[in-house]
Amino acid sequence: MTISWVRQPSFEAPELLTERTRLRGHRVSDLDALARMWADENVVRYISGKPSTRQESWARLLRYVGHWRLLGFGYWAIEDRHTGEYLGELGFADFKREMTPSLGGVPEAGWLLAPEVQGRGIATEALTAVLRWADGNFVGDSIAAIFDPAHQRSIRLAARCGFAVQGEAMVAGTQALLMSRRRPLL
Repeated sequence: MTISWVRQPSFEAPELLTERTRLRGHRVSDLDALARMWADENVVRYISGKPSTRQESWARLLRYVGHWRLLGFGYWAIEDRHTGEYLGELGFADFKREMTPSLGGVPEAGWLLAPEVQGRGIATEALTAVLRWADGNFVGDSIAAIFDPAHQRSIRLAARCGFAVQGEAMVAGTQALLMSRRRPLL
């Protein structure tokens, strides 16, 4: 069964520019920075609670590229527009999560930034750009996001960008907060 979530699928991440960032597809050369970020206990505290190995980070990078190739959407690498430094990642996925309630075919938004750039508005700037892309490209009218209920910083960011609390969910046996954002009428 083929799911068409995007009006005209792009099989590579389109480049999006913001004032301070370049959002682009992931490259093999991103592995060191990506692995360093996912190995940081403070970064993963509210995501998995467990630092990722380099091998797990490699699989994650392949999964990001695979989303674009197979589904026509996915995650972008966030880089500093002026220095080229890898700052983090964000985008949309279909992780086929074992959760109740199910996301029911709704793309899941997510983001992660390197600790040295957190709190500087980079996530807001980049998330605004990818949501604008989603509003013009996704077929459906909503996007979901799930959070550890203790991850207040990301929950506030989601709310600022139009996500509203839908309720609680169980994800792989763990309680989570489910939020969603409806596409604005264009």
